[in-house]
Amino acid sequence: MKKISLLTKITFHAVNVILIIVYVYPGSIIGWLVYGDFQKQPQITSDLSFFSTNHIYAFLILSFLGLFSYYMKNLKNLFTYLFFISIFLELCHIIIPQRSFEYKDLFGNFFGVLIVFLAFNFYQFFKKKL
Repeated sequence: MKKISLLTKITFHAVNVILIIVYVYPGSIIGWLVYGDFQKQPQITSDLSFFSTNHIYAFLILSFLGLFSYYMKNLKNLFTYLFFISIFLELCHIIIPQRSFEYKDLFGNFFGVLIVFLAFNFYQFFKKKL
C-alpha cells in the first residue's frame, strides 16, 4: 500500500511540474510535440460555451492525482493549492509572451478542480449517511 501511495505522490508532483512548465512556456510545447509547431494548440474535444475542455481535463487529472495522493491528509491544503494554481497559472498568461489570458481557460481550470472537489464532498457526505 505504501509503494502505491508513494508512486501516486511522485506521479502527482511530476504532473504538477509538467503542467506548470507547459503553462508558463511561451508557446505550445504540446503543439510542437504533436504538430511540430509552437503556434498550434491541439484540441482534444470541442470547447464548451464557457469552458476550455483541454483545461478541464488537465486540472481533472491533476486534482484526481492529488486527491489519491493525499486522501484524508491535508485535503484542505491540497484543494486550496489546486484552486490557487488553477487561477494563478492562467493569470500568468497576461505577462508571458505569445500566451494570452482567456476567461474560458480560467473557468476550465477552476471547473476541473471544482468537479473533483464536489465529487469528493458528495462521496464523503453519502459515506457518512451509510
